[in-house]
Order: sequence, then structure tokens, then C-alpha cells
Amino acid sequence: MSGDVHGGHRDRMRRRYLEQGLEGFNDHEALELLLFYAIGRMDVNPLAHRLMEHFGSFRGVLDADPAELTEVEGVGQSAALLLRLIKDMNRRYLLDVQSAEKRLDLKKPEAAGRFFLPYFYGLREERVYAAFLDDKLLLLGCRLLSEGGISAAPVSLRKLVEAVIREKATCVILAHNHPTGQAVPSVEDREATAKIAAALESVQIRLLDHIIVAANEYVSMADCGYFQQK
Repeated sequence: MSGDVHGGHRDRMRRRYLEQGLEGFNDHEALELLLFYAIGRMDVNPLAHRLMEHFGSFRGVLDADPAELTEVEGVGQSAALLLRLIKDMNRRYLLDVQSAEKRLDLKKPEAAGRFFLPYFYGLREERVYAAFLDDKLLLLGCRLLSEGGISAAPVSLRKLVEAVIREKATCVILAHNHPTGQAVPSVEDREATAKIAAALESVQIRLLDHIIVAANEYVSMADCGYFQQK
């Protein structure tokens, strides 16, 4: 009897979503709908409320690591994995949408900033990417250069120069994120940018810009005057 009650509730929630979308759902109801696909034959409404209470918001739940999620009573590995997948799948989707645009023109800082935002969507760790451009400042490719902890993501200059040669690029735009900070260049950012610019200049490659990303914001170091565009 209990299973039939919960099954009827799940069917009604699914039909409601198909007919109305998520707009009419509260945050805990949206979580409940997700949890249907990881936890079978039980009422997951109380669990959705516990998650909201524990992490403070819908975003807080999706930002949590699987280990943090499993600290909440009733959350197993399957549910934790499903919740963690949401942001990673969305980042993959955004990048796929962007990849449909061929030969992007990134000469303006605004275009470069918008280009890099999806690469850092939802990340809690620091990463460094490089976009490789031809002499017309059209995109040839983009590669992950470094992946590290929250506070630092060291860049291998040799790896960067090798990637430039492989891509046959004449210009580079760097981008990295501040997962827990603001989109403001730090002293370390400025020092690293100067070293990278000098290394690229030694092989006649121009560092066009360095984009700093935090959440949905970005800043161009070139726009801020930290190094001169030639």
C-alpha cells in the first residue's frame, strides 16, 4: 500500500514537470524529482528538505561534494553521484553549444570573457585554460593547461609552448578561475602573467590577454592595463 502511495505521488510529480516545467516547483520539490531517479520506492520528500536545511539552498546542494552529500542521512552513493552530475553535465552541454560556433573571433575582451565562462561553470577547483589564436585572432583551439587546488594551479611553461606549436598559433589568451574569490587579479596572477608573456615572447608568440573568472563574472587583465596589448 505504501509503495502504491509513493508511486502515485511520483507519477503526479513527473506529469506536472512534463506539463509545466520546473517553473512552478519549489526548490525542495525539484530536488525531490531528481532523487526519484536515484532512490526507489520511498518518500524522498523529507530527504529533500534535509538536504536544503543542511546546505542552505538548492545551489548549495548541487555545489556539495559527494562526500559532503553522503553525510546527510538517507543520501547514498547513487544519490550523491546524481546530484554531483547535474552541474558537470550542464557544463558539458554549454561547451557543446559553444563548440558549434566555428572560428570564433576573440579579439575583444568581452568576447574572450564570454567564451571562457562555460569552462569554469560550477567548478570548485582552480583550473587554467589557454585559447590559441591565429594571426587574425580567430580561435584555433582551447586546452586545459593546469588543474590544482583552490589556492593555486601552476602552469607549465613548457607545456604551454608545446601546445602553441601544435596548434600553430600566433597569439594566446589565458584564463583561470578564482573558485572562492572575486574576479580580481591577485599579485600572484600578475607575476605569473608577466612570466608567461616573457616565455611566449621568446618564441615570438603574443599573449593577448589573461581572463580571471569568478562565478558568472570575469575581468580582462589587458583591459585593466596590467600588460600592454601591442
